[in-house]
Amino acid sequence: MDSIVIEALVRALSVGTPLLLACLGAILNERAGVVNLGVEGLMAVGALAAFAVASKSPDANLWVAVGAAMLAGAALSLLHAFATVTLRANQFVSGLALALIGTGAAGLLGKKFEGLPLFNKVPDWTLGSFTISPFTVAALILAGLLAFWLTATRGGLTLRSVGENPAAADVLGVNVGLTRVLAVLGGGALAGLAGAFLSLSYRSSWADNMTNGLGWIAVALVIFVGWRPLRAIAGALFFGFLYYLQFRLQGNSNVPTEVFSAMPFILVLVVLALAGVRGQAGDAPAALGRAYVRGER
Repeated sequence: MDSIVIEALVRALSVGTPLLLACLGAILNERAGVVNLGVEGLMAVGALAAFAVASKSPDANLWVAVGAAMLAGAALSLLHAFATVTLRANQFVSGLALALIGTGAAGLLGKKFEGLPLFNKVPDWTLGSFTISPFTVAALILAGLLAFWLTATRGGLTLRSVGENPAAADVLGVNVGLTRVLAVLGGGALAGLAGAFLSLSYRSSWADNMTNGLGWIAVALVIFVGWRPLRAIAGALFFGFLYYLQFRLQGNSNVPTEVFSAMPFILVLVVLALAGVRGQAGDAPAALGRAYVRGER
């Protein structure tokens, strides 16, 4: 029984890895006051960039592929930063556009990679009778580092002040625009890393729509965990377990497979509703979603 529980936890954590990485990126964005609904597109572009580099030859450096995914995510998120910080466009509209651009571009450019072999995948690490991906370990470490950085460092305090009261931060000499742009780029890089996990480790292939809504769940997960990186670990584990349960029960139950596929998305609606009832939205940064214009109140 213990081995079954441990296996379920390990598998759930593995499935929850892209959710955790993408959620951490969204937390970084939103702590600076910028909403980014384009996580799904950033993950798709990251997954494609990683696979494109890794599938070139058997000697391709997988860690260069990971770097390419993070760079692609950051580069695409620069569009969102320019629109929302420089042009002060509506953050929600810009994020939705980014999601469409990212998934559309990845689907179009990735057609030539469909069905191609991945000569080498990122190798898993063996822990006793179980295996775990280096991406999963990295995600857990990043969650701890981000939590520490946000709460115990000057840079983290600066970023949080921009998200809470950008006018006060500006008065104290903080470059609000630059801080927000860097936060968006960092969040995009983490979303790209989540995509790299899908194409280099979890699925070890490229296919259109391989993110399958994970980016949207990650956006909702930010609210569910109250914008706290360490809580994101538990949240990702919870949704990862739902996906794991979906795979285990399909074919072993009289319930239609569509019900299992819809489970994570149904739970997103439920947890967001519960968060609203509990008033958890009050934990959001005070200036979240609002463009900053110097001199305006």
